[in-house]
Amino acid sequence: MGISGRPRPDGGAPPAPPLDPELRAALAAAGAAAREPVTPENLAARQWRDAAARPRPTLRQLRAEGRFEVTELTAPGGDGGAEVRLVLARPAGVPGPLPLFYYLHGGGMVMGNAWSVLPRLLRELVLPLQLAVVSVDYRLAPQTRHPGPVEDCFAGLVHAAGRADGLGLDADRIVLGGKSAGGGLAAALALLLRDRGGPAPIGQLLLSPMLDDRGSTFSSHQMSGTDTWDRTSNTTAWRALLGDRYGAADVPPYAAPARATDLSALPPAYIEVGSAETFRDEAVAYADAIWRAGGAAELHVWPGACHGFDTLAPQAALSRDARDARSRWLRRVLGDRPPGAAT
Repeated sequence: MGISGRPRPDGGAPPAPPLDPELRAALAAAGAAAREPVTPENLAARQWRDAAARPRPTLRQLRAEGRFEVTELTAPGGDGGAEVRLVLARPAGVPGPLPLFYYLHGGGMVMGNAWSVLPRLLRELVLPLQLAVVSVDYRLAPQTRHPGPVEDCFAGLVHAAGRADGLGLDADRIVLGGKSAGGGLAAALALLLRDRGGPAPIGQLLLSPMLDDRGSTFSSHQMSGTDTWDRTSNTTAWRALLGDRYGAADVPPYAAPARATDLSALPPAYIEVGSAETFRDEAVAYADAIWRAGGAAELHVWPGACHGFDTLAPQAALSRDARDARSRWLRRVLGDRPPGAAT
């Protein structure tokens, strides 16, 4: 396979980059299930298994004996759809207004929920950075196709920002964030906000973002059958999201941000990806496109990291380094201003 991602003349696949030793051990311990691809045939079963494996914590559990204030909100649907469910969490007893981390969960657009990601966010970001987080329970594909999910994310942000004073939020310090599918949605939301108008985020934190429906990058081929989220799973997810539009020349950037031809006037981006994951090349290309448009992007390609590495092995040195780098970037973007300080 050459630089373009086309198969090599001999039909062979290039070797995958070596995994970090700690991640390799964690992946081996996880067994074959960690690399089982999502296919159209097993999608419904995988959705059921994912829901069972990620039990939704209760509000009482999330409040952690009073350390956090956690509230469920609903926003009017943005495209005539059902109400959008949001979960707002903040450190208890901290005066506002607090900066808002507006988070979109992962799961390939077909799995996941707003509640199960919160314990890690509360522990790793909300408490140490003294910020609020809103986690969005956007509708999933294939039951809801594009533009449903990104419209849910837009509607939820407009609702939260519009009620910022009553919720103790600083509407001038909003950072979009997401992982995998959520990273792609965060990038799409930044584009949508720029073009449509609405709350103006000051940053976008894109973790292993799912950006490109075309599956034509070198890493997409290189990591086929190897990564924890490979091109088979990725194709299944994009087909679920786009339906009959999958593969069309006019797929909009609000569905697949890598399709965007103009990445100017976007909030500063933090983009993270692993050297041994399917999304490596599209994430690197997205950062490069932001730079070419005169924008700001901080790119981290973690050596030997697969997709979801910090969830697979949270105590690995590489995972700790990644969390530290994210926190440092967030502090810089937010200005490290104490909650309640005058603007």
